[in-house]
Amino acid sequence: MKKKLLAGLIFGSMIAMVALGLAVIGSAQGTKKEDCFYSSSLHATARGMAYWYDKANGGLETITGIPYAEAGCNKCHVASCDACHKVEVKGKPTYSVATAKDQEKCLGCHAREAHMIMRIDKESNTPDVHVANGMGCMDCHTAREIHGDGMEYKSMKEPGAMDVTCEQCHESGPESISHTVHGNRLDCKACHVRHVVSCNSCHFETMMKENKRVALPVSGWKFLMNYNGKVTSANMQSFVAPGNKTFLIFAPQFSHSVMKEGTKCEECHATEIVQKTLKGGIDLSWLEGGKELNLKGVIPVVKGVQYRCVYQNYENGTWTPISNPADPKIQYVGFGSPLTEEQLKKMGKPQKSEK
Repeated sequence: MKKKLLAGLIFGSMIAMVALGLAVIGSAQGTKKEDCFYSSSLHATARGMAYWYDKANGGLETITGIPYAEAGCNKCHVASCDACHKVEVKGKPTYSVATAKDQEKCLGCHAREAHMIMRIDKESNTPDVHVANGMGCMDCHTAREIHGDGMEYKSMKEPGAMDVTCEQCHESGPESISHTVHGNRLDCKACHVRHVVSCNSCHFETMMKENKRVALPVSGWKFLMNYNGKVTSANMQSFVAPGNKTFLIFAPQFSHSVMKEGTKCEECHATEIVQKTLKGGIDLSWLEGGKELNLKGVIPVVKGVQYRCVYQNYENGTWTPISNPADPKIQYVGFGSPLTEEQLKKMGKPQKSEK
């Protein structure tokens, strides 16, 4: 009896010590939910969208006046493990790791990659270098990224949220003038991402009234911003809210359209796009023959520059240009920041790629 009592006391002490350890770890790291990592993961919470939408962060809510919880865009999350892991074997539900690693499972939700970027690359016969080599999402992404680690990250761009880096496989790039000149100031993605797909005139009213997302997708361009101490590839997105209010977002983005050979120096330096940016204004999109066209090439994102866009209303399946729209409210998200004037001046200096 005494031995059982002693064993119980020792076991109880061990449990208390473990609980205390978890509490200390949780306090030090800001962990909120030790019981289920997944419930605090970005796949479960989709906090990235809520974070940039919030009016406290200068987000879209400043022109819509509608809280994120009521905006309709908070439906984009994965409620449980079943969404990826559940399969039926002989008529009975079971758990499968292989199913969750299937590329199509990922692309079922990440539609921009599947229906825009991969489609464009296939049609132009310029596949992503990793896709061309038979690689899939889970060859790079980790279980921690997918399932969470107990931390409630604000965004996948928040430091610590993601594990994937180019350097995990490519420890050092080949010796070249570009790598030597840029040193550690440019992220791999700044040169090796081919293009990004942007959504223009995302129509907020249609989403609220019809629970349907409508926008005008465009591509053929790549933006550059600062992120985590380096210049990296970025994207833009424009919005139209009731009252013809407009909004423009710039954010770092990795589009998964990767080239083995990087962007040539003369495609970034001293281009017509850079010269117009240096003068303080540039047209990102315009109407030609009733069709919306967009700028092609590498576009620096710099604070104070006027980025002019066509903004269109959507009604009964028809897009109608907004005449003389007010200047949009501009937001920089994803922990990214504009290039500095000094960085822009460097882009204005002619450079030639090595032969």
